[in-house]
Amino acid sequence: MKKLFLTTALLVLLSLPAFSVHPGGTVYADVNGLVCDFCARALEKVFSKQKAVEFINVDLDEKIITIHFNEGQQLDDETITQLITDSGYNLRKIRHGE
Repeated sequence: MKKLFLTTALLVLLSLPAFSVHPGGTVYADVNGLVCDFCARALEKVFSKQKAVEFINVDLDEKIITIHFNEGQQLDDETITQLITDSGYNLRKIRHGE
């Protein structure tokens, strides 16, 4: 009976959609000036050099950079602002997520 329950539970868990979990936290930066794929690649390159950053996603339509951090790591708002402005973009605001 126990094996049947565990097998059923495992099948249920495997059938659930995958969720992207970022244990290090996420920051959303609203940025003016993002207009092309080159903009996105340039920012990805800048942020990938930061050890705290796991990866970023640049949404050109919404003009939002989503920064995902490695577990237990973070960048302060001043550093994020500096990286964005040094890349030639204007930061509107920073929002902290989960």
